[in-house]
Amino acid sequence: MQITFMGAARAVTGSMHLLQVNGCRVLLECGFFQGKRQESYERNRNLPFDASRIDCCVLSHSHIDHSGNLPNLVRCGFQGNIYATHATRDLCNAMLRDSAHILASDVAYVNKKRQRKGEPPVEVIYSPQEAMASLRQFVSVDYDRWLTIAPGVRLMFRDAGHILGSALCLFEVNEGGRTWRLVYTGDLGRPGLPILRDPVVIPDMDFLITESTYGDRSHGTIEEAKAKLRQVINQTFEKGGKVIIPAFAVGRTQEIVYDLRQLSEARKIPRLPIFVDSPLAVDVTEIFRLHPECYDEETHALVLQSDEHDPLGFKSLRYVRSPAESKDLNYLREPLIIISASGMCESGRILHHLKNSIEDPHNTILIVSFQARHTLGRRLVEGEKQVKIFGEEYERRAAVEVIDGYSAHADRSELLAYIGQLDRQRLKKVFVVHGEPEQAEALARGIRELGVADVQVPAPMETVEIGV
Repeated sequence: MQITFMGAARAVTGSMHLLQVNGCRVLLECGFFQGKRQESYERNRNLPFDASRIDCCVLSHSHIDHSGNLPNLVRCGFQGNIYATHATRDLCNAMLRDSAHILASDVAYVNKKRQRKGEPPVEVIYSPQEAMASLRQFVSVDYDRWLTIAPGVRLMFRDAGHILGSALCLFEVNEGGRTWRLVYTGDLGRPGLPILRDPVVIPDMDFLITESTYGDRSHGTIEEAKAKLRQVINQTFEKGGKVIIPAFAVGRTQEIVYDLRQLSEARKIPRLPIFVDSPLAVDVTEIFRLHPECYDEETHALVLQSDEHDPLGFKSLRYVRSPAESKDLNYLREPLIIISASGMCESGRILHHLKNSIEDPHNTILIVSFQARHTLGRRLVEGEKQVKIFGEEYERRAAVEVIDGYSAHADRSELLAYIGQLDRQRLKKVFVVHGEPEQAEALARGIRELGVADVQVPAPMETVEIGV
């Protein structure tokens, strides 16, 4: 088997790896690259391979940096199956259509400005029709079931505990008379997170491709995250300001809502209005309710009770879908909380809320997700005083607070603890991806210290051969 690391190699976004085995080409994810606007546009629009020659695609989970360029893959001629868990397929049904809508809206907004400046328009990367076309090619599969996806290649999804439907991808390959196992972590979750089950350990594997998003650092605990959430809300309330929370619509929004419900019911925060302003997050929350098979025991028991015990709904919480309702939030002057996408502040309604709130020192922007390089969210975390939103300069006067304990990614100690449970006598080689260079190299050193001698941080577009 040959593996070419085409995306998320020494980087965090745009996950995409090509497996070539027994004459077939299996694409492992087709994620959206996020970064500098022009670079993102070029990389997402122009795939680094002939899409018509891909036999099938395997998707670990629905986050846009893993799934977001599937419509473009289909637009470019891919006709094969896209394998995913049931929950991932349902989430992609909402997320890819939403992504196409956001791309179209953002391009329309940018092109108005370009027209006024006499500049030529830019084209959208893919259309809503192309997003819908990609959904017809999904084949959904249960956890823990073997499925043959190519000659000599079987696939099994195991629960990765990262977001709803996320999966470790276990490949059993028979090639040249030899059989061996490859595991791709996708994004590995953390033990003890609310709502979802813990990651499944697959001890017997020959090769591992692991993420390394937080390969050089540790998160705070879940309890510390909830305590800081409480502190930020109370301090901002005392100033009479708003708390603006950029959050991924899948996973992070539901975790924050879950904790806000508990804090509100325990009267540890004021009963102030809370808005989830994202049509996608509204849809995703309904999908969460449709997949209790992914819940941990505590949450499963809770949802079996009456509607009053809905973990993702309570009296002061309002889900906002329409654009008119979203715009009305900008005219509210009382203390409130707005949770909106995207999580890296690169598109969507969060940009409008930031534009209307960032210059008010009474407000707080609360960052609860990883922020990739060159994103607006990263610039906020790094303390920049002047930032561009929709191409216009704004002075940041609002406070910026960061909580990393909500991360759904395993941190350094959790990644090493997971790998430490594997059969390291059998494990021949580990590839470290989905991390910026410092994080990937740091995790690679840690894995070597566990006794795995052959650990590689592949370069972008590097091809390696395994199983020989």
